[in-house]
Amino acid sequence: MRRLAVFLASSDGHDPAHAELAADVGAELARRGIGVVYGGGGRGLMGVLADSALKAGGEVVGVMPHSMVEREWAHEKVTDLLMCDSMHERKALMAEHADAFVALPGGLGTLEEIFEVWSWRQLGFHTKPVGFLDAGGFWTPLLGALHGIADSGLLAASTLDDLAVAPDLPGLLDALEERLRRVPRPAHGAEAPAR
Repeated sequence: MRRLAVFLASSDGHDPAHAELAADVGAELARRGIGVVYGGGGRGLMGVLADSALKAGGEVVGVMPHSMVEREWAHEKVTDLLMCDSMHERKALMAEHADAFVALPGGLGTLEEIFEVWSWRQLGFHTKPVGFLDAGGFWTPLLGALHGIADSGLLAASTLDDLAVAPDLPGLLDALEERLRRVPRPAHGAEAPAR
């Protein structure tokens, strides 16, 4: 894996453990020679991730719409800042420059981003693996809800099983690497895909 797209909050949140996690992830990815692709922000958990990876000598690629750069939201010291015109283009560029996707603690934007790339994988628009870093059980309630949706028949069990989930980064990277070695089965066939 050459680069990992990381979706996470542009705010700090209330729990300092989230910032510690973002810093640890940035440093560990740099140590492993895995570049970070992220939303380009200089604040919140996004800024912590970028600062940590850069301090450890890692590559950090930020992707941000021009309008957000003009509001001075961009990190000024990333390795490369890719600018675009819209949030749609932002996600497409991040997907283009990454080999896999993970969600760290975040809010609405993080959820929107990770669910979109996960649905793209389910539909066969890409084969890049998707995962949640469930450190401290942050994503456990959401994952429980997803299992409930699968139990209702509205989310294919195979799609849920394809999601990489681990409580720590080494375990998550192993799960993503394992999924990189196999091509997922997109939802298709006689029945309409579960959405």
